[in-house]
Amino acid sequence: MGDEDLRPFISTTSHYTLFTLRKKMSTEHADDLIDYEEEDDNAIQDQITAAASATASSTGAEEENKKDKKGSYVGIHSTGFRDFLLKPELLRAIVDCGFEHPSEVQQECIPQSILGMDVLCQAKSGMGKTAVFVLATLQQIEPVNGDVSVLVLCHTRELAFQIKNEYSRFSKYLPDVRTEVFYGGISLKKDHDLLREKDKCPHIVVGTPGRVLGLIKDKTLKLGNIKHFVLDECDKMLEQLDMRRDVQDIFRSTPHHKQVMMFSATLSKEIRPICKKFMQSPLEIYVDDEAKLTLHGLQQYYVKLEEKEKNRKLNDLLDTLEFNQVCIFVRSVPRANELNRILTECNFPSICIHSQMSQEERIQRYKDFKEFNKRIMVATDVFGRGIDIERVNIVINYDMPDGADTYLHRVGRAGRFGTKGLAVTFVSDEKDGQTLNDVQSRFEINISPLPEEIDINSYMMTS
Repeated sequence: MGDEDLRPFISTTSHYTLFTLRKKMSTEHADDLIDYEEEDDNAIQDQITAAASATASSTGAEEENKKDKKGSYVGIHSTGFRDFLLKPELLRAIVDCGFEHPSEVQQECIPQSILGMDVLCQAKSGMGKTAVFVLATLQQIEPVNGDVSVLVLCHTRELAFQIKNEYSRFSKYLPDVRTEVFYGGISLKKDHDLLREKDKCPHIVVGTPGRVLGLIKDKTLKLGNIKHFVLDECDKMLEQLDMRRDVQDIFRSTPHHKQVMMFSATLSKEIRPICKKFMQSPLEIYVDDEAKLTLHGLQQYYVKLEEKEKNRKLNDLLDTLEFNQVCIFVRSVPRANELNRILTECNFPSICIHSQMSQEERIQRYKDFKEFNKRIMVATDVFGRGIDIERVNIVINYDMPDGADTYLHRVGRAGRFGTKGLAVTFVSDEKDGQTLNDVQSRFEINISPLPEEIDINSYMMTS
C-alpha cells in the first residue's frame, strides 16, 4: 500500500523516578571542541559546593550521615519554588502559571543552574526541563540594551516558538527583559530590523541553528555578550552532522566564559561525550537506567492488524475512547495529508502539521491545537519531540516509529508532568513487530495487546 493510498473510513462520525546526581570534576576529555585554559575557579566552585552542601543538609540527620559515603545520592528536597530563592517577579509568574511544587528534575537542576554551573540533563518527557533553563536564565539575567545575553537553540520551529512563549510567561513581571524567536521560513528583513534597533534588540534569543547561523554570518546577530548557551533536545541537534556543524559554528561565535546547559529525554552513552565537549565540569543528571525513561502515568498497548485495517480501527478508537486531545503519528507527509483529509470528511475535528507547510501555517496550526480549537492532530515526527500540549491524553502510532527513541518522544506527548495518558501503536508487519520488541527490551516494559475495554480512569483524569 503506497503512502497516498489510504482507504476511506468504513463508518463516519463522531463523537522521575530517582535521578542520579553526578558531579564529575575531571578533565577526561582532552579533545574538547575548544581548548579551555586552566583557570583558578576555586572561589566559584567553593560557592557552588557550599550551596549544594547546605541544601543537602536540610534533608535531616539521616541524609547527613550518608553524605560523605562514596556513591551516595545528593538529595535536594525543595517543598516549593520559594526554596530556590528566586526573584520575587519570577515567583509571582510561577504562581500565576499554577505551579506549586517543582518536579524532581527541577529540584535537582535549578539550585545549581542559577549559580551558573554547566548542566547536562536527561529526564523523561513532560517533567519540566524547559522551566529549568527558563527560570535559571531569567534569574541571572541583567538586561542591557543592545546586548543578547541568552541563546537557546532547538531543532524545530514549533519548539522554538513554544520556548519563546515559556519565556514570555515567566518574564511577565520582568518588563525590561525582551525575548524573540528566529527561524527559517519568515522574512530576513524583519529579523534584521529587530536586531539592529538597540531599544528593540532582544536580550534572549530562541531559534533554530540554520537561521541563527545565517544572522551571525551577515553580522546582524552579535553574540559577543552571551552569558548563557542552551541546547534543548540536544541529542537531535548533535547526532545530525550538518546540524552539529551549525551548532559548533554558533558556539565559536560566543565568548569563552559562559554557562552551557543541554537537555533531552534521550541521551545515549555515545552522544554524552560530544555534549560534554561544549562544557566545563558540568553537573550531570541522568535517569538511573534507561528502563526508567518510561512514563508512569501512561498506559501503553499495541494492535496487530493489516495495513488495510488501520483506518477502520482508528475510526473505532476515536469513536469509543474518551479523550481531551489526540496526537496521531504517521511516517510521511503524504500519509499525514491523506489521513487528515479522511478524518475531516468523517466529521472528526482534525488538523495536520508537517515540515512541508509554510512556517506561518505550521505555527497557526500549532496554536489552533494548543488553544483547543482542534482536538485531533495528525503529524509526522516534526511534532514528536518537546512539544507540550497539556490536554493531550492519547497518542496513536498509526505508523510504527523508526526506533525506540522516537517511540519514547512520540508517546511522551501524552501523560506529561505526571498526568495520565494512553498510547496505542499499530503493528502491521514483521519490521513493526521487531521495533516493538526493541522498545520493550530497551525500556524493560511490557506493552500488552489492546484489550476490548479500557477503564477510563486508567488514562484520563476525572473530577
